Amino acid sequence: MAGTPQYIRNLNENLIMDALINQGAMSRADISRQTGLSKPTVSSAVEHLIERNLVKETGRADNAQGRKATLIQFNETAYYVCGVDIGATRIRVALADLNGQIVAYAAYPPIIRDMHQEQESKESKESQQSNGSQVSNESSERSVLLLLHGYVNQMLQKSGLEWSNIRCIGFGIPGVVLPGSGKIRRIVEPLTGMESAFSRDALARAFPCDVILDNDVNLAALGEYRSGAAVDSPLFVFFSIGAGTGAGIMVQGQLLHGLGGMTGEVAEMLLENGSRLEDVLSADGLLHLAKLQGLALGLKNSNELKDSNEVKESNEVKESNEVKESNEVKNPNHSDAFPFSAEGVTGDNTDEIADGMQTLTPEMIFEAARSGEAQAISVIKQYSRMIALALRQISTVLAPELIVLGGGIGGNGDVLLPLLKQIAAEQFPVKPQLICSALEERAVVTGAVQVALQRTLLNLQQGESEE
Repeated sequence: MAGTPQYIRNLNENLIMDALINQGAMSRADISRQTGLSKPTVSSAVEHLIERNLVKETGRADNAQGRKATLIQFNETAYYVCGVDIGATRIRVALADLNGQIVAYAAYPPIIRDMHQEQESKESKESQQSNGSQVSNESSERSVLLLLHGYVNQMLQKSGLEWSNIRCIGFGIPGVVLPGSGKIRRIVEPLTGMESAFSRDALARAFPCDVILDNDVNLAALGEYRSGAAVDSPLFVFFSIGAGTGAGIMVQGQLLHGLGGMTGEVAEMLLENGSRLEDVLSADGLLHLAKLQGLALGLKNSNELKDSNEVKESNEVKESNEVKESNEVKNPNHSDAFPFSAEGVTGDNTDEIADGMQTLTPEMIFEAARSGEAQAISVIKQYSRMIALALRQISTVLAPELIVLGGGIGGNGDVLLPLLKQIAAEQFPVKPQLICSALEERAVVTGAVQVALQRTLLNLQQGESEE
């Protein structure tokens, strides 16, 4: 309660910790001058913080006269936090100290692949009972959580830490997280069916520390704001394109979640032909577009692309005359921007295209565009016009200063940005700066670390037990 001795002590200790975090090591006298607290109050508070292991004495001050003062420093290794990015194609885990410095990082295969491998032998032994489906679901959930727990535990062991050193874990999930309950309402296709396993309650039961769960793109936006491409930007959008499509919106350093956690769910935007934006811009959407343009035939043999002696520098895509010709830059509101028809795909080559699609990947398409392959450049140009449509609508509504592209596909800025910037310059009523993620694949896990760190520091400031 405000005004009680405990409250006053916590307030004084928080002032001292904030000063040490912001200014670095200081003497007790320096702390007194910095905070305005009396020297006896500082001495008493520092002693209690030392007992709590939150600050430590380190070395001597370099004062010119008198006895050298003992320096006090925030103990960033008193506890640690974790960030976990539960991605559709990778699981990423990071360990950080109380300064937010990432001290260990690892990437693992996608959770579904490992889960299926682990479950194959079990499922073959399960009896065909009436409740067999429920038993299988519960077993799958336990398997997923054990796998995640094992990843974090492996990192702790390699770092010489125990679970008692971890105060909080932040999880990022490619789905809609309900702000109040922590339940997952929708999740990207590769993880469909695992909503229960990834809910906040399920994670809290599996991990012996505080747990925070949020949408992965929201956390990527936070990561870029704290230490990436959008540091201190007052209003920006992180636009992620990969297995799914989403946007994280930050205003004055605060993430927007909105009704039901749906802020930024641009996947549900509809194009003029009725297609969902995610269906068009996701990795599957790009591959579908390439299929319709017959690109799968040209790139079916990926070894030919890799071994080609005619690979050109990526700036040839940027400087391409085809890109510069204004008549090639279609109005993103025009129906020509949505080339989803079977035109040009004949019955004679449909089967061959389908075979090629089994080996074609978004990475191959972008590499072909960088190599100057005309058909790949054509596909990327059409794809960019559809990205531009989404960015135009976002820019018109929010008028952000900055849009940061990220995700497995959005990170190909050397190819996409020249096209998008030209369209934006010519046709956007609001023209935000367009850049790519500085954190790249670590954006989500960096944001997850940050939310875990914020929660931990808040709990420590409130004087929660560190036992």
